[in-house]
Amino acid sequence: MFQILVVDDDRNTRHLLRALLTDAGYEPYSASSAGEALYLLKKVPFDLLIVDIMMPGMDGYEFTRLLRDCRYDLPILMLSAKQLPDNIKHGFLAGTDDYMTKPADEEELLLRIKALLRRARIASDHRLTVGDTVLDYDSLTVGRDGESCTLPLKEFLLLYKLLSYPNKIFTRIQLLEDIWGPSTESMESTVSVHINRLRSRFADNPDFRILTVRGLGYKAQIKEADL
Repeated sequence: MFQILVVDDDRNTRHLLRALLTDAGYEPYSASSAGEALYLLKKVPFDLLIVDIMMPGMDGYEFTRLLRDCRYDLPILMLSAKQLPDNIKHGFLAGTDDYMTKPADEEELLLRIKALLRRARIASDHRLTVGDTVLDYDSLTVGRDGESCTLPLKEFLLLYKLLSYPNKIFTRIQLLEDIWGPSTESMESTVSVHINRLRSRFADNPDFRILTVRGLGYKAQIKEADL
């Protein structure tokens, strides 16, 4: 069972989130301040944190930055009433993985938590499983039904990226900067070439498809059972 720590100085918020997380099958804990949260972090191997910004003493920005400086790499979801673009930007610069404004839609909140936990598991294992297909980050291999193939680095990273975020649309520029680097001299057409190679390689793979979203970019579509 995933253990989630809610850090918020508002008692009602802590109570509501604990009830919501319990009903969703998680094991929730709560803290009213960064200091209390740090104490619990030493005792419990949490899988995810939900952090408010406005708290007494150390605020959510400082707390998140402290955790990242101390090499805590668990997912952090910042949940705050602050909704200005500068607030959100400040949160991501501090090191949060996601940001939602209060009052949050409960269904969306649970979906985002699920996505963050999934990505954290992928990063930790260096393996991504989609149906019967397994991508091994360390060996750059894609295997299914006892057979595997080793992909060129860029092709593997591109496929790994798309399958890590099923149904999320990435523009060619986003993929170019993420895979080839922000200072690359490669053209957007390079992404299209690699996408076409991946489609050719895995045309018969029933676990996923790489779709073109006209005018936007690309996304990976996987079997619903794997979402």
